[in-house]
Amino acid sequence: MERIRSNMTNPYETRAALSGVLNLGGFMPKLLRALAALVLMIGAGTAHAASKLNVVTATEDLAALAREVGGDHINVDSIAKGYQDPHFVEPKPSLVIDLNRADLLVHVGLELEVGWLPPLVLGARNAKIQLGQPGNLDASVGIPILDVPQTKIDRSMGDIHPQGNPHYWVPPGNALIIAREIAERLKAIDPAGAAGYEARLAKFDAELARHRGEWEKRAAALRGTKVVTYHKSWSYVSSWLGLQEVGYVEPKPGIPAPPSHIAQLIGLMRRENVKLILMESFYPRNTVDLVADKAGARAVVLPSDVGATPAIKDYFDLVDAVIQKLTQR
Repeated sequence: MERIRSNMTNPYETRAALSGVLNLGGFMPKLLRALAALVLMIGAGTAHAASKLNVVTATEDLAALAREVGGDHINVDSIAKGYQDPHFVEPKPSLVIDLNRADLLVHVGLELEVGWLPPLVLGARNAKIQLGQPGNLDASVGIPILDVPQTKIDRSMGDIHPQGNPHYWVPPGNALIIAREIAERLKAIDPAGAAGYEARLAKFDAELARHRGEWEKRAAALRGTKVVTYHKSWSYVSSWLGLQEVGYVEPKPGIPAPPSHIAQLIGLMRRENVKLILMESFYPRNTVDLVADKAGARAVVLPSDVGATPAIKDYFDLVDAVIQKLTQR
């Protein structure tokens, strides 16, 4: 039986989503009205080719995994690009049109997209992809979630995700969970294509097992290595590869580091002999380079998403690039 998770908190009604809309100073309501009119003009019930499902994903990583199991049976478009910070995406009119035509929306969940995706989904006027429908898949549904806050959350704590850390897609175990969930949802929407989805999932599972052994062998020497990260984005990779995170350049998620925090972090890295700082390419490098220089460490810019560079075209390219960056000297 297909599982559709019901969250205790509806992300389409959360304070964060409302705050994201209100902070745009009235722009978003006007945009949504214009987009709704556009949707009506093109026809909310636009017919698409019966031979393929239209899948829209929040990120390129989810799109890559959808392609692995959907193959030629689906068309896939990603909203966020791999070189963008997925926390912040510009709500363009073309995105609403894509969502209006979607048979399936796959999103990261755990409120990663809460500031931009809910208004787009509402504006799309597509009943199939609304929350709770088979065409709306929260990809985190089967993931063992890390970094779930154990205390009451307030804004003084920074941009903490109350449901846990949403940066979960890189480790192969989690990628397989996501692929299975996508396959199950595609089968529910398109029972006639079930055998094809099962076959492609089995192929992906086998290929993933081969690559996983190679990745873990290449990264074996990293186990136990102490690292600092810019944002708390690498918890799942650290858990998979046995890295020990001892500090963060951001004192709190989304909060710029004051000089006092930087000084304390440099001192910690010197005491703990930390030689690696991990960060994504879309974060500013000035502070990271300063800390690395003063602490005698190496700053490593890791691709966190498919499409982060032109060479990273699928999930296997992404993990290959992460392992290569971590193990280079």
